[in-house]
Amino acid sequence: MRRVVVTLMGPTASGKTDAALCIADAAAVQLVSVDSAMVYRRMDIGTAKPDTATLGRYPHALVDIVEPQEAYSAARFVRDADAAVEAALGAGRTPLLVGGTMLYFRAFRDGLGDLPAADPKLRAELAEQAAADGWPALHASLARDDPKAAAGIDPHNGQRIQRALEVLRLSGRSITAWWQEGATPAAQRHRCQLVQIAILPPQREALHRRIEARLDGMLRAGFLGEVRRLRAEPGLHPALPSMRSVGYAQAWRHLDGEYEYAAMVERIAAATRQVAKRQLTWLRRWPGLLAAETGADAVAHARRALQLDAS
Repeated sequence: MRRVVVTLMGPTASGKTDAALCIADAAAVQLVSVDSAMVYRRMDIGTAKPDTATLGRYPHALVDIVEPQEAYSAARFVRDADAAVEAALGAGRTPLLVGGTMLYFRAFRDGLGDLPAADPKLRAELAEQAAADGWPALHASLARDDPKAAAGIDPHNGQRIQRALEVLRLSGRSITAWWQEGATPAAQRHRCQLVQIAILPPQREALHRRIEARLDGMLRAGFLGEVRRLRAEPGLHPALPSMRSVGYAQAWRHLDGEYEYAAMVERIAAATRQVAKRQLTWLRRWPGLLAAETGADAVAHARRALQLDAS
């Protein structure tokens, strides 16, 4: 039996989910979410998570699998994704990994080596340094020593900056080198053909309009109420990775009274545009990519890869 695994990537608000659902209507696929925020339960509106009816009709693996009080790592994602892929292949379905967390896609594609274990003392020291100087300052330090890793990490993403610096200081080697050494690529792990598709909108302005329209829809759907409910949960605080997600971080600070509603909206929009810019930067350097300008083009690529069309 021909074993194929498809990845569908693209910047935020580019239409990945709609394209994935169209592919699922045409082929026996198992959808696997590649999104570092959709893994969290009760974070629905701000993550643009498919609604309950959609998830019921089109089940997605790796959605709603951890509590927002927990951390979730690239290493754990690879383990979870590998299990979902093997389950799908074993059931005679094609795994379709869809999302926008490029670090997770790279980790899945290339595999991960055995990184040094966490060091609580060093992590505490890095956290103290970040509290004094800010995570962007530590990101700048990382960029000097491991520019490849830094290029794929948001300067405000403390969890990933901390881990990259921790590995560097514990071992004297970059986390990029650790990822590459001893790692087994997905094509070998799953004995499959890996088909990589990405939606790359040609006009940045059109993507920005889609981002603004989606944000407006989220706010109308009750995003601030969602964040208020999360704030009331025991053990949940703004330093957690879940609450540092774009949208949630800005909404939390607005509800703390740090800035007005209009400023919150603009900050979320600006942060989302920056996420899209970084995603596009990743994808422009991505090897072996089938590029699509629209979701319809991505569906066409997938249909050909899955041999659903005669042409």
